[in-house]
Amino acid sequence: MNLSVGIVGLPNVGKSTLFNALLKKQQALAANYPFATIEPNIGIVAVPDSRLQALAEITMSEEKMSSLPPIKPATVEFVDIAGLVKGAAEGAGLGNKFLSHIREVSVICHVVRAFADENIIREGSSDPENDFATIEIELKLADLQSAMNIQSRIKRNDDPVQKTAIDKVVGNLNDGIPVRDTNLTDEEKLYIKTLSFLTAKPEIVVLNVNEDEYTTANVAAIIERYADMLQISRDRLVVICAKIESDLAALDEEEQKQYLADLGFETSGLERLIQKAYERLGLISFLTSGEKEVKAWTIGKGETAPEAAGAIHTDFTKKFIKAEVVSYEDFLANNGWKGSREKGKARLEGKEYVMQDGDVVEFKIGS
Repeated sequence: MNLSVGIVGLPNVGKSTLFNALLKKQQALAANYPFATIEPNIGIVAVPDSRLQALAEITMSEEKMSSLPPIKPATVEFVDIAGLVKGAAEGAGLGNKFLSHIREVSVICHVVRAFADENIIREGSSDPENDFATIEIELKLADLQSAMNIQSRIKRNDDPVQKTAIDKVVGNLNDGIPVRDTNLTDEEKLYIKTLSFLTAKPEIVVLNVNEDEYTTANVAAIIERYADMLQISRDRLVVICAKIESDLAALDEEEQKQYLADLGFETSGLERLIQKAYERLGLISFLTSGEKEVKAWTIGKGETAPEAAGAIHTDFTKKFIKAEVVSYEDFLANNGWKGSREKGKARLEGKEYVMQDGDVVEFKIGS
């Protein structure tokens, strides 16, 4: 499953700095002027998962290998989308082009400037509350325009499900309610999903704070304050300092751990942002472990074993016979497949089995 995160926000709120830090490369032009990013910068980032190293070490020992098998983490595609401005829905500031890039991503990462720096130009930016509202309004206006165009093409005798669904969406957008919060039936949801509305996408709000605020002791209070200010749920918020994340990117692994420990964090902003994206999209990872490779695979919560097999190869869904499954904890405790089988921790599951995060799996596939 491809996971793409579109980084959006007003110009000069720290989007490209965050993007560069996430990639650990200076792939985006983080310049101090509007529209430094015109074409979207795209980068593939490995999903941090400490379980893979442990599985690789167990596999090397169990298979008596001279070196670790290749480790292949799941990946996330980050898309650095140029800064939107007020009037983007009507084309201001190359807005139409930028909005089209947002339609392609899985989840929107809305960066809000919560830091103070007189040296960084505020382009259309005034304060976090108004900055957040500006982008949200532009996304809703773009969706309203699209929805009204669709509504005008639907005739009286057309599919009543489609007509009712689009009428609901138009009505809610006129009232400032995003598509994701529109009360739809299951049938209506399936139809609306095909239309790629911007405000139907899950959204994460990243608060880019000052360096001196970026400690674990402050994070809970910052989330509380901004959740109330922006009138959004706390589980949509992630606090980062793009400047510190950029500094971290220049350090080796041990130095990064020490730097984070000094701030009181166990994980980097990258890890917390990816975890939040997984959470918002309802994703989990299952694991495969063998001599050829140790790999994490991304699937949706609630997917069955045949569907998970299809993540490896589309033909595997139809040819699925059984899945041999061990929980990660049992795999670790019993030192791999052999020990897990001997202790009765490896079990054969059929087509109805619902995959769990951290399942270590071998699929039995027919010809």
